[in-house]
Amino acid sequence: MPEMRFHIRWPDGSREACYSPSLVIKDHLAVGQDYALDEFLALTRLALGSASARVQERYGFPCGRAEAQLARIEESARRQEPGTVHIEAFEE
Repeated sequence: MPEMRFHIRWPDGSREACYSPSLVIKDHLAVGQDYALDEFLALTRLALGSASARVQERYGFPCGRAEAQLARIEESARRQEPGTVHIEAFEE
């Protein structure tokens, strides 16, 4: 499966490179777009959950790296003030 990274900028201005085990993240987020923090969380939960399910279908187990990335995103989001998350780039 083609893995990728998606680069984001949090509401506080900090940047993060996030992992996805598949290109499915492109179906949920768009480069150059701003998403309200809650919307970004909902979309990444959906996208990384779908990516992990694809890994499970193919290999028989969910993607631990996708689950760990989602946990890191959720932890980072808890430290943010309300605002928007900007999608800076996709890296395949």
